[in-house]
Amino acid sequence: MTSSTTFASRAKRLWVEFVVLMRNIPSPVVALFVVSVITMNLLANKTLVQTDWIAIDGGILVSWLSFLSMDVVTKHFGPKASTRMSIFAIAVNLLTCLIFYVVSIIPTETDFSAFNSVVGGTWFILVSSTIAFMCSAIINNFMNYSIGKIFAKNPDGKLAFVTRSYISTFFGQFFDNLIFAILCFTIFAPIFWDGFHWTYIQCFTCSLLGAGLELVMEIIFSPFGYLICKKWKKYGVGQEYFDLIEENSK
Repeated sequence: MTSSTTFASRAKRLWVEFVVLMRNIPSPVVALFVVSVITMNLLANKTLVQTDWIAIDGGILVSWLSFLSMDVVTKHFGPKASTRMSIFAIAVNLLTCLIFYVVSIIPTETDFSAFNSVVGGTWFILVSSTIAFMCSAIINNFMNYSIGKIFAKNPDGKLAFVTRSYISTFFGQFFDNLIFAILCFTIFAPIFWDGFHWTYIQCFTCSLLGAGLELVMEIIFSPFGYLICKKWKKYGVGQEYFDLIEENSK
């Protein structure tokens, strides 16, 4: 078997696994996750608070939903499945941004400049948020999974769920905020926004505070995530996907 045949076979297997996964994750979770990723990208265009030592953008208001969704999927389907869902959400977000941009540049008789500036977006914000979210998703998903191994005696208990969710969410959110802030507001913004920028201190404190605030939201809504996981296990959600993974691992 040639290397090209092996690659094609592996690519086909991964695609089939992805299709089955997306068919098995309950649609409300996927829908909320994708919407939260798209909304984060839009809200990141606005800085809500900026002082000498802290800065917060609008994405903080909805990012907790993205991480709670990933925690639920990681707990039930595993970190690879959650990462695949994240890649899907990123692809949908990029497509949405492309459509928004096309709409924003279509000429009209009426002045829609304010609307166009919002939906048209800023390319370096999109690049920064995409890189940051992909990195943080991987950190969150595999940290969540690794922490879960500590609770081998009761992996499905509430303590196991909240511990793995709280810790992975805090670090995932921190690196999401930090990577985005550094790329967007210290590298790109000074060049393309007439000198506007955040300091590295602002980036760090924003990331730390943002992770703390998002952790609070995770704590508030994690009981819902725990109940979802219990329901999924009770009703055998995703069995088709689990059977496929088991078969492919032989």
